[in-house]
Amino acid sequence: MAKYRQFCGMKKHILSAILLINSLISFSNVDFEADSLKTDTIKPADNRTWKLKSIYTLNGSQSSFINWSAGGRNNISLLVGISASANYKKKSFSWSNDLSIALGGLYYIDQGSEEPLQKTDDRIDLSTNIGQKMKNRPFNFTFIGGFKTQTLDGFSFPNDSVRVSTFMAPAYINIAIGLDYLKGEDFSVFTSPLAGKITIVNNDSLANVGAFGVEKAILDPLGNVLVPGKHVRGEFGAYVKMKFNKTIAKNIDLKSKIELFSNYLEDPQNIDVNAEALFNFKVNSWFSASLQWTLIYDDDVQIRDVKGNIGPRTQFKSVIGLGISYKMDNAPKK
Repeated sequence: MAKYRQFCGMKKHILSAILLINSLISFSNVDFEADSLKTDTIKPADNRTWKLKSIYTLNGSQSSFINWSAGGRNNISLLVGISASANYKKKSFSWSNDLSIALGGLYYIDQGSEEPLQKTDDRIDLSTNIGQKMKNRPFNFTFIGGFKTQTLDGFSFPNDSVRVSTFMAPAYINIAIGLDYLKGEDFSVFTSPLAGKITIVNNDSLANVGAFGVEKAILDPLGNVLVPGKHVRGEFGAYVKMKFNKTIAKNIDLKSKIELFSNYLEDPQNIDVNAEALFNFKVNSWFSASLQWTLIYDDDVQIRDVKGNIGPRTQFKSVIGLGISYKMDNAPKK
């Protein structure tokens, strides 16, 4: 019999929210975008030193089957997300901060089913960028920092007793110093020969098996732990980050990035890749749609395939959303 563990509390909230959503529409995606609202001393938009923006999303779906010959399982799903940014600019100095949070789950509601809630998305991604523009050059001398982790336990389904991840296991901290080449507001390339990557596995059982590249435990012939596994792994190498954001057609915006990291200390030819592309389609003043692709390759992350083979593999995720959008900003009215 499957165990609910810490998913139970989340499951109740998701179930209640989904039932409310689906009583109104068959699926929903609520998307709010808000820029900071100032007092009466508002300056023209182009002269603001701080620009704040946040987007809140809510996606829900429910499927039911009665005497359906093609088959199917009754289920409810919910995905919530927050994307926020705070950007400061004054003369040649700039400081930008971005936060992305997402949490989603799928719950089967078949009669007699006791399967736990299965995660469909779970991430916390925080980044900061501090830059000083070089005089008469399209370059910024830049410091970049980043932090990534998740909130809930992850399991290798259908075996819901094997935990493969949890909060701060893994967590990644990235820091780099280098030059950022800027081509207008649409394109930038950051390169750093001095970059650090720290992997944290704050869980004894995962650390003991060497999950996410940390040094695993030393065991005796009976499987008892003689020396516990390490919880932290440090890497030093080169880092490249490319960003491209542009309105590619009327009512279609593209936001994309690719990050590359090579570890000088071990197998520098095995480059870590983290790439993302997000398309936003504005249908009209109320309705919008989105398409997001994410690709990850990390040579230190061992993944078991359907045949039971274990090794590093390319990870890919695709998310499609359709819903309602609402925008607020402090730009002067025309």
